[in-house]
Amino acid sequence: MKIVNKVKDFLTKSTTKKLKTAVVTGGAGFIGSHIVDALVNSGKFDSIRIIDNLSAESHDKPHFNNSSIVRYWAYDIGNYDIIKDLFKDADVVFHLAAESRIQIATNNPTLATRTNTTGTCNVLQAAREAGCNRVIYSSTSSAYGKSNTPPLKETMPNDCLNPYSVTKVAGEELCRIYNKLFGLETITLRYFNVYGDRQPLRGQYAPVIGLFLKQKEQGEKMTIIGDGLQTRDFTNIEDIVEANMLAMDIKEGFGEIYNIGTGKSYSILDLVKMIGGSYKHIPERIGESKHTKADISKAKEILGWVPKSNLKDYLKLA
Repeated sequence: MKIVNKVKDFLTKSTTKKLKTAVVTGGAGFIGSHIVDALVNSGKFDSIRIIDNLSAESHDKPHFNNSSIVRYWAYDIGNYDIIKDLFKDADVVFHLAAESRIQIATNNPTLATRTNTTGTCNVLQAAREAGCNRVIYSSTSSAYGKSNTPPLKETMPNDCLNPYSVTKVAGEELCRIYNKLFGLETITLRYFNVYGDRQPLRGQYAPVIGLFLKQKEQGEKMTIIGDGLQTRDFTNIEDIVEANMLAMDIKEGFGEIYNIGTGKSYSILDLVKMIGGSYKHIPERIGESKHTKADISKAKEILGWVPKSNLKDYLKLA
């Protein structure tokens, strides 16, 4: 796998034939790398351009697809001038690059704002100026906070509890405005607690399923934050990828937000019991919601999306 550094050299060497081209920001990360794989396997694309600065601290290593149609640029989406040319002739953009851990964003709000808000604006503007038709934006159920009662619907007010959710919701608003003012076909997908192959494992802020499985494998006690009664809607990466693929082809519903969850929730204590093993409690963290469960009726209706994976089945095979 080769990371390309000279954008213009690559673009000028491309064939004069119009290519079916996708841009994926954050394409070497957990979710992004799976989307890249799906795009390659779809057979619909001749060129897939990945923008990823390889900074995700929760990954032991980035994930690269070695297909000949995939190229990687280790660029920062916070720098508009360096990324803008990569959107030339793009048909669709999957925007996943983000500072995606709540506690890390809380510790460094400036970095989170630069990446999640300014970076998103840069991606939208680059897509607009390049004449790209569609941007699919990966967002978060953290937007719902604590004041909304599950099942959580897209029409509920935002209740941001931390800098991460603030910066991601700002990105959602930018997507809405770019659709309303400029006609860019934006689609926002709000993910609920994603798990599965390649999930982050490193650091104390790694998502809970990957963290628990790693702790059990290493003979450590699973660390439950607070009382463990908080509930989460755990969504498999395969279902997340399918939602993105469907969003690529819809003919309506632009400028909108769609919940991507399962409509079911489990407590952290339930999760520990399903995995099996010893555990300990650690203090609660600030800025985290107590309960999440998605209302997915909108995604079913507009995207034609239905989750297929089962958490219990996954844990049996893990």
